Amino acid sequence: MAFAIKDCALAAIATGVRAHNLRELRDHLMTVHPGSIYYHFWGELLRPAFEIREYNNDFANWARSAHGLHDEALAERLSVIDPTDFDDLEDLRQQVVEVSSDRLEESEKLRLSHADRPFMFIRSQIVIFDTYVTIEHPSQLAAAAPLMTPSSIFFHVVDARKRTKDRVDDFREWLMEYGDEFRPLIDLLAGLDPYFISLTELKEKIVNIFNGFFLSGGENERAA
Repeated sequence: MAFAIKDCALAAIATGVRAHNLRELRDHLMTVHPGSIYYHFWGELLRPAFEIREYNNDFANWARSAHGLHDEALAERLSVIDPTDFDDLEDLRQQVVEVSSDRLEESEKLRLSHADRPFMFIRSQIVIFDTYVTIEHPSQLAAAAPLMTPSSIFFHVVDARKRTKDRVDDFREWLMEYGDEFRPLIDLLAGLDPYFISLTELKEKIVNIFNGFFLSGGENERAA
């Protein structure tokens, strides 16, 4: 039952699909590869940050941009969509389509206007690397987590949610193999929302949870 630590990179693949206005964005959203939905919500976490962006997903940023749709109302509605609230990418896709359709019905200006810069749909492909590091027992998590890279955290916490049976992070799936022994720790990890924070902040929260549980008496207190 060893836990194998992996690392990853998110490769960006051009789709050739672009939208010049909200109607085109909505229409393309209905058919674009699901990997594109994934990339435009989660890709920001792994992309080098050359400027501070107002919102977490690419759809909201394009809606707000002066070179995009320049529509604050739409940007705000798109920005509050949390991809962790949806069971799969198709449900997430449908939510973005519905928000876009509702805004089209409200604004005649958006039905007619064209953006200065089109929205370029990019598809993601995750590339996985083996670190050849394994954890033999959960008690080693406190020592191992600080050594993990942000992209490794992405793989085990974010990407895991579309891979695991119960749509949870890899840590919780592994801990579940021990029955109820680590249930309090599983519950602490379940409280994390990885979307609205950076990977560095997410890693810090995970390290603090493991330290609090294994190094500060949390494990003994919960076992008592």
